Amino acid sequence: MTLKPFVRSAAALVLGLVLSAAPSVASAAEESGGIASLGFNVPGLIAQLVNFTILLVVLRLALYKPLLKVLDERKRRIQEGVDRAAEAASAASASEAESRRILDEARAEGQQAIGRAQDAAARLREELEARARADAEGIVDRARAEVALERDQAIEALRREFAGLAVSAAEKVIEQSLDRQAHQRLIDQVLADGQLGQRG
Repeated sequence: MTLKPFVRSAAALVLGLVLSAAPSVASAAEESGGIASLGFNVPGLIAQLVNFTILLVVLRLALYKPLLKVLDERKRRIQEGVDRAAEAASAASASEAESRRILDEARAEGQQAIGRAQDAAARLREELEARARADAEGIVDRARAEVALERDQAIEALRREFAGLAVSAAEKVIEQSLDRQAHQRLIDQVLADGQLGQRG
């Protein structure tokens, strides 16, 4: 902000007032006996104009330039403050945007981690269920095998006992001792024929 145009316009205004007032003052002085009759003192007016001009020059030299320097310095500091505030605001908005981006990324990563954990839990549950089913089926198969083995052993024991009873009964019937091995073969053959007959 410079005061040169202001000083020039103020000086031009004063000079214009003096020049515009001069013809009317001169004509008034002629009509009523001089400018003094209007209350104007021409030498005093000229002295005041000279004093004002001197004061204007002195103020321009002594006060105007330092005042301009102070005003320019103040303007520069204000502009620096505005620039720093704008930089701080842009840094704050950038920081806020960065914070939002980081927060969104953290949320997305958290959701992905939760999804992965849920998938892993579902796979683990399925694996455990499959393993439990396989274990249960193995237990059932082993139980069936044990039952079949026990049944076969019981049938074999019954055969032996039946064979022994049949030999004893046959001995008593014919009252003589028969060859046990021959009788055993005969009984096994009868039982085998009987089983084939039942299956057919």
